[in-house]
Amino acid sequence: MTDFTTDAPLVREKTAPPTREYYVYFGIIFLATLPLSALTWTLTAARQMAFPDKGPVARAWTQARIITPHIFSA
Repeated sequence: MTDFTTDAPLVREKTAPPTREYYVYFGIIFLATLPLSALTWTLTAARQMAFPDKGPVARAWTQARIITPHIFSA
């Protein structure tokens, strides 16, 4: 016999797709982090004498993906 009171399956709530406001904030944050990520990428490449795995655009994109949801969850 299965006991669903202790191991009940979790039902995830459906999340709404991002709004225009989210994309505007994402774009602003992406453009703001792009110069700093380019600088850190350049310094890392100069120090290690090799190109890092992630380029400056990928680093800025990752930072924007991390920061923007924090703004909307506050």
